[in-house]
Amino acid sequence: MTGVFTHWPNRITAMRFVGALVLFAILAVWGDGRVEAAPGWMTQLCFWLFIIIALTDYLDGYLARRDGLVSAFGRIADPFVDKVMVLGTMIFLAVMPWSQPWFPAWIVVVVLAREFLVTGIRGYVESRGESFAADGFGKIKMVVQCVAIASVLSLDGLFWPDAMRDVIAIVGHVFVWATLFTSVGSGVSYVLKTRRLLADASR
Repeated sequence: MTGVFTHWPNRITAMRFVGALVLFAILAVWGDGRVEAAPGWMTQLCFWLFIIIALTDYLDGYLARRDGLVSAFGRIADPFVDKVMVLGTMIFLAVMPWSQPWFPAWIVVVVLAREFLVTGIRGYVESRGESFAADGFGKIKMVVQCVAIASVLSLDGLFWPDAMRDVIAIVGHVFVWATLFTSVGSGVSYVLKTRRLLADASR
């Protein structure tokens, strides 16, 4: 195999993207009414597929740094796959009746707006030759989002005793709200960072 998929980090990124598409296909069938009550294997598959895709994000980054294989493809594709996976799953959870109480549409809209804003800022700053790598706040935001989504998916994807399910339901609500706050907070952080970069460049 040649080209961008010669090395494992890029292969893993591509497999993560394919996994996200499979996840969306299952959620689409489950969420549009063609499946009245999703069978156990379907809900479990959604949960575990999301977990695998999320965790392998760290694997491809680790391998790329360890072996010195950081590439232009990886710099573009890896965050793209992250956003597709997280935002796509959030959108499905916002429209499926059973998950709407955890992911109201307006929260998903705010998260989407933050991503559009930061992507636009990053493109502008990097076009000026400045570096605009993700900061610690943005990485915390990604972890919080994944925990929120996994918690909600697990409510229908795993068998929980009633008492434990109540706890997971609360955890889901807490992390969805934490997703909102970290998304807004990291967006503000990037805006302030951009102001400083542009102010320094104009001196």
